Amino acid sequence: MASPVGEESWLAYLDEAVRNATDLEKRVHAIELYKRAVSLEPGSLRLWLAYCDFFWALWGESQDSSSGWSEEERMMGRELFSFGAALALWQQGYESIKYRISDSHELWDRWISHEMGLLSKTRTPDGIKRITHLYRNRLLTPHLAWEETSQAFSSFLSEYNRNAWEDTMKEVTGQAQETKRLIDDRDPFEIRLRQAQKAQDLELEKSIMEEYLEWEMLQSKRNNDHPDIGIDLCCGLFDRALTGVFVTDETMWNESVVFLSSSKLNSSAVSNLLDVLERAVKHCPWSGKMWNKYILCAEEANLSFTEIERIKHAATSEDQLYKAGMESMIEMYVAWCGFLKRRAVEAGAGDEAVDVADVGLPAALENVAVVGKRLYGKDFQGDPKFRLERIYIQYLTEKKGATDEARAQWNKLASVPIHADSHDFWFRYYMWEMLIFSSKPASTRSPTPLSNANGLRVPTLATSVLARAVARTNIDWPEKVLEVYLQHCNDYEPPASMRRATDRAYKAAKEIRRRREREQQEKDEAYAAYYTQQQQPQQQQQETLVPAEPPASETKRKRDDIIAEGEASAKSSKRQKNEENSTTSLTAGQEQSAPAKRDREHTTVLVEGLPADVTQVKLRQYFKPYGHINNVTALVQESDQPTSTALIEFKTTEEAQSALLRDGKYFGQSQLRVTSGHDLTLYLANFPPAADEKFIRDLFKDCGTILSIRWPSLKVNTHRRFCYVSFRDRDAAAKATSMDGSLLEDRYRLVAKFSDPGQKKRREGALAEGREVHIQNLDRFAPESELRQVFGKYGTILRANIPTTLAGKNKGFAFIDFESKEQAEKAVAELNNTKFRSQILQVDLSKDSKIRSSAKIVNAERQSASPAPSSAKDAEGDQAMGDAQLVTKPTRDEIKTRTISLMGLPDTVNDARVRALVEPHGAIVQMTLQPAHGGAKIEFSDAATAGKAALQLDGLEFEGFKLRTGSVEELRHAKPPRKEDKITYGGNKDTKSQKPKDSFDAPKTIMPPPAVVRRPGAQKPGPKRVVGFAGVREKTEAGSSGATNGKPAPKSNADFKAMFLASSGGKGTEKKGKEEESADVETGVED
Repeated sequence: MASPVGEESWLAYLDEAVRNATDLEKRVHAIELYKRAVSLEPGSLRLWLAYCDFFWALWGESQDSSSGWSEEERMMGRELFSFGAALALWQQGYESIKYRISDSHELWDRWISHEMGLLSKTRTPDGIKRITHLYRNRLLTPHLAWEETSQAFSSFLSEYNRNAWEDTMKEVTGQAQETKRLIDDRDPFEIRLRQAQKAQDLELEKSIMEEYLEWEMLQSKRNNDHPDIGIDLCCGLFDRALTGVFVTDETMWNESVVFLSSSKLNSSAVSNLLDVLERAVKHCPWSGKMWNKYILCAEEANLSFTEIERIKHAATSEDQLYKAGMESMIEMYVAWCGFLKRRAVEAGAGDEAVDVADVGLPAALENVAVVGKRLYGKDFQGDPKFRLERIYIQYLTEKKGATDEARAQWNKLASVPIHADSHDFWFRYYMWEMLIFSSKPASTRSPTPLSNANGLRVPTLATSVLARAVARTNIDWPEKVLEVYLQHCNDYEPPASMRRATDRAYKAAKEIRRRREREQQEKDEAYAAYYTQQQQPQQQQQETLVPAEPPASETKRKRDDIIAEGEASAKSSKRQKNEENSTTSLTAGQEQSAPAKRDREHTTVLVEGLPADVTQVKLRQYFKPYGHINNVTALVQESDQPTSTALIEFKTTEEAQSALLRDGKYFGQSQLRVTSGHDLTLYLANFPPAADEKFIRDLFKDCGTILSIRWPSLKVNTHRRFCYVSFRDRDAAAKATSMDGSLLEDRYRLVAKFSDPGQKKRREGALAEGREVHIQNLDRFAPESELRQVFGKYGTILRANIPTTLAGKNKGFAFIDFESKEQAEKAVAELNNTKFRSQILQVDLSKDSKIRSSAKIVNAERQSASPAPSSAKDAEGDQAMGDAQLVTKPTRDEIKTRTISLMGLPDTVNDARVRALVEPHGAIVQMTLQPAHGGAKIEFSDAATAGKAALQLDGLEFEGFKLRTGSVEELRHAKPPRKEDKITYGGNKDTKSQKPKDSFDAPKTIMPPPAVVRRPGAQKPGPKRVVGFAGVREKTEAGSSGATNGKPAPKSNADFKAMFLASSGGKGTEKKGKEEESADVETGVED
């Protein structure tokens, strides 16, 4: 059976079930589904309305002989769907949602109308009393439609109990004063929410709802006279949030659980909380916090072991817990292991509970280790807080008495750097040893020295733990460790041991002082450099750069390099200063200082005869001595012989020339042929928008072998439509250029030319030439003729573009093209900020923005994606004409249900290709491509088509990438996929190739870093290192500033900031000798 989650999913699922309910059995099945839906979403108004309406319809059809039911079905239906059961269901629904003050009247009005319909037929005194009682209770319940309810009650009394009208209304109005005050207090929030919903501003709606909830929770604590109503109103508001904009928001679910847990509820509080937590883990299955609370609450509710084990299996049955790293999984296992431990150690625990703990606790540790290795490989070092290990050690110590086995767990943790460099770990280990020492009888304690000890019992193992901590050179708080070590030795050790301890502490303190001095010096230098650059930017442009004195460990060559860079910067500054006082053109020296354009055609070499099984990594290693390799453009295995051919792009032309020296040399057993890659690559443009790699290859299949097709990234400009095609030989490329000017699909004139960055075509047109004028704040009734008359005074107008609405009015702006740039500039100078008709014009030269980060396709034949306006007026405020008033546009919720996001698209794929991929799966209303997020937002014609398309597209292979579907919110946080082929040196190694085939991409971090630890002392040690990983050395100053050929470049503001941030979190540098200081800034985590 399907398991929908959330109000929208349930409504779509139930709608399908009701549509297929063609006989009595299916109708009863639909009723069961409704019961399940409202039990999982008890605060959903829409679900209750749908449930009550369906049941009421079944009651009516069972009474109607013309409904199409058989006689037998009608007889059974009258028993199953009775009138009393229908009214009871309406009342049950009302009781569930009555504290939704904004919309509970929708269900109330429907229910009371049915009650009034019954009373109109019977007119019994009991019926009058019943409805009077219902109205009284309703008027004492806060809801925004209170005035309408009061008016309806007044009308009811006038008709059925006129004699009591005055007294009853006076009494009810007096009793409802507090209710009206509660409504008035909340009305400002409700107004703001309605405005945000009308404007369809989802982020604003969320912000207001969060503010509203914070205020409501505060009011529930202050309302001491009526504490229950405050809690009920807050719960009603949470129901609205969790069935609306925060349906899958982990933080909001946690807020709801914490509020219920801390509120003074009735005796069924734990049961209610358990129900909320069950809903929370269904909506947020990736939340370890929710699973943790769910297991704890289940244990508190005294659920059976089988039921709690079922919860644990539900948490681990899918990969949702690993969605944000290991933290969620560990949080869930903390609750599970805590449950197993408490169940085993409690008084009266049976052998079964102990056996389960013996198996379950190590299994949990093993599962976490396996998943961590699968996600992060060798970088995973376990939980930095070792929470599961502590539970297991406590169990071994208290229940099993297995101190040796527990100690083995401590030593196993001590072998991992992330724990071994943490003072907190060693202190916990030390306290455990002291606990074991103090719990043993005196006769079994450590031997007592007979001389100079005076019968002192020595906790040898505890002392050794602190000694090991002191020996760690990279521990995060060495001062505190020394302090505890000396205090312990003074309390428990004999004089000889105390003397050795003080000697050890003295040596360690000297090393610590040196370490802190180095850290402080690096921090001061970073501060000084950073603030100097921030406070004196103009002075730095005019004065020569004076480099800071390098550290003592730097070689003379490095110092000379820095000075050389400083001299070069000084010359550049002088040139800039001369430019300000001169109007001459660019000098040759300035032209040389400009950054060189990337010239792939002269920096690429063609390598033939490579081994058939050669990899890009091996290829890079082979050519690395000849220069920096930007890219391996192609690596193709020949079909007719056991060799491969590659195109390799170097950083400079000189490096490419030096690589030609490998011509005729051997790669293993294969002799290479290395030639220049010039005249192998064509620039293609103006091909059909939906053209893909197959289209390009088919287009040039008669010309020769294509090695690679390079598409541009569309992150900045989605309108780019060109590519570079590299051929196997020059004859094939020359033959392909003959297709230049060919007509494709009877409308696209192909551009196919040799790629040459120096022959870039100059942009043409009024916009590019500065002849187009942009006019804003234009009077909406101004005609084109009048505009031409005013602007024609300053030059010849070639074109006037004035966008208009359907009503014929302009949209408040226009574009005018002049014959020359000078005429356009004159018009701007004369007419900007002048009055034209009733408006002050804003006139500027049009500017071409190359930033087009998204592309939208709208299908005009399909239903509009925009919600309908609140009145029968068009977008300009004019009265709609004719049949236009009959057109109903979809609501925001309807658009949401039929919109999906498609992720995993490379940023080189344009909107036309995505449309060609998606359109076969269903009719599209509109599609917005977002290359920067590697995906597209697609609105289909209906929800069913969207769901079907999402299933078919999820996991689909597209140009070597696996696609996935999800929500629009997921698309906002997505990034385009990347194919890495570069060699990574140093500690920051690429572990992707080491993953097993069935592994999946891990998040960037295992879990959030811990809070900053502030410690006393003259120095200011920084925060603890990033948790869960082995140490990784940060980039050096030279590396971060773009050093090449071994020469460091001048440090930028970003470099000094990075130095400062890195050094502030430092936990020490590598030890290179007593007098040698490291020039690297490290994170403080040792390998």
